[in-house]
Order: sequence, then C-alpha cells, then structure tokens
Amino acid sequence: MNILLTGGAGFIGTHLTKKLLDEGHIVLAVDNFGSNYDPALKRRNVAPFEGRPGYYLFEGDIRESSFLHLLFGTYAIDVVVHLAGLAGVRPSLQQPASYFDTNVTGTVTLLQTMRDFKVSKIVFASSSSVYGERNEIPFRETDRIEELASPYAISKRTGEMLLQNYHQLFGLNAYCLRFFTVYGPNQRPDMAISRFIQRLFDGERIQLFGNGQSLRDYTYVNDIVAGIVRAIERVNGFEIINLGGARPVALIDLVRKLEQYTGRKARLDYRPEQPGDVSQTAADLTKAAHLLGYQPRVSLEEGLQRMVNWFQAEHTSLLEEK
Repeated sequence: MNILLTGGAGFIGTHLTKKLLDEGHIVLAVDNFGSNYDPALKRRNVAPFEGRPGYYLFEGDIRESSFLHLLFGTYAIDVVVHLAGLAGVRPSLQQPASYFDTNVTGTVTLLQTMRDFKVSKIVFASSSSVYGERNEIPFRETDRIEELASPYAISKRTGEMLLQNYHQLFGLNAYCLRFFTVYGPNQRPDMAISRFIQRLFDGERIQLFGNGQSLRDYTYVNDIVAGIVRAIERVNGFEIINLGGARPVALIDLVRKLEQYTGRKARLDYRPEQPGDVSQTAADLTKAAHLLGYQPRVSLEEGLQRMVNWFQAEHTSLLEEK
C-alpha cells in the first residue's frame, strides 16, 4: 500500500513510519521541517530511514497546492495519514493565526488535492483537546462539543468538521482519531514528560500549574501507532474515534513515578493554572475496540521506564558530567 504521511518527521510520524515500513508498505513522508521545535531533531528522527526500501521523504508544505499536486501527480496514493500541523494548547494562545493557517488551511489544501486526484481515504490526527472542560468522564465520541478551551482545540475540531463535510459531499472515507496525550521516546522536547525528565536530571525546578491534581490520560506512542495502522486498514465512511491509555493519572503522581525511575528528587514550583488547560482528560475506548480492535498494551509505568531509559541512552555523556 502507498501511504502519504504528512508530518512524517515528527514524533508520532517517525514511529509510524518504522511500523509501516516493517510491514512492507510504501511511505511517502512529507514534512516542512518547521521551527515549532528544533528542525535538527526532526532530521535526526528520519535519518534511520534513509536508504530503506519503500521510504521517500519530501520536504514541503501542505499549504502549497503546487507542491501537493506534483506529489499526487507523480505517485499513486492509496491512503493519506494526516499528522502535520502545529500542536500544543499554550502556544496556540500566543499564535492563533499560525495555528489556523497551518491546521485549517493546510487541511483544506490537502483535502482539495485528494479530491482532484480521486484519493478517497484519509486518517486524521485529532486531539482530546476538542472535548474542552467537562466534569463527566470518560470522554465519549458522542459527547457534545461546546466549550473548546484553546485555538488549538478549535483548529482540530475544524479539521474534523471539514473531513465530515467532504465525506457528506464527495464520499471521502475519513477516520478522525482523537489522541490522548501521547508520549514515548523522541517525544517533542516541549511536552511535559520530556521537560520533566530533562529537569530531573538537570536538577532544575519542575513547574506544576494548578495544584498538581489535574488528570491526564497518557498514551504510549506504540499503542497510538497500532491504532493508526488499524485505521489505515479499515477506514470506511466517516468516524471519530478516541485513542487513549484508559488510565488517567494526576500530574503530581506522574512526577512521583518519574522520580522513582530517574532516581532523582523533584524540586517543585507550583504556578497558577494556565488559560486553555483543562482539569482532566479520560478516553472511553469502547468505539476504538469495536471498530479497530484497539486496546492499549503499554502501562504508564512501563512506558515511563522506557522513556527514561531512552533519555539516559541519548544523553549518556551529559549525565556523566553531572
């Protein structure tokens, strides 16, 4: 199968690339190597795939119609996996225009190109942030979406609505996967777990916003990848599907686990709650199990230990100096 993968040099994208190549698929990876975080990290992410049979990397922007038309006109594409976009709640409060330009305009341009070239299947990376602040857990795909808390959440919800519209108007087959706080090796350095591990080893203070009791449904990247692969295989019609870890944990408890696995004591710096943050996330996985056979297999404890081990292997000389 020929799979066009946008955001192919990112954290989830490179984990997915390895899985798809291992299964014998052709991966047409697209990335603009933008500066939302260090482009050198993204280039390091894709370096292991250079020269692998079936892997092709294209540097370009999904907002550029001419770039996409050249790509779609050159290769026969069976399915698109759309991971590209700006991520993160707090940065979207400072750069809302950039988020809408990349996440909405980019998605529209991609969908129109798919229509032009009669490519009818897409798997889209959405986010648990679309649920906003709510008291009832777990979050179900049938929940009403009313009070989105950030421009990032709005941009992702808009993406879902666009795919639904293209399904209704043009018969597009689209699965929107709502990811719940994905973590693992090569995670973006601005994400909480990456920052916490770095600061534990550096002996720097860890900032906790609020009282440390906010709940997050953390999902190990291998489980997310397994869900995406099943979606690629089964995408038909239009569906919104949660992919989570199904075991929310309080932020302070996450830090305590990282203390245990790093052997370092955290220096905590409590800060006021941040605009755009929500108090809890928790995924109902009933639909994912039914449609995708999805079941998270990596516990938070195992996943955090793997991530700490990876960090230590990547930063051996730095840690020795400390």
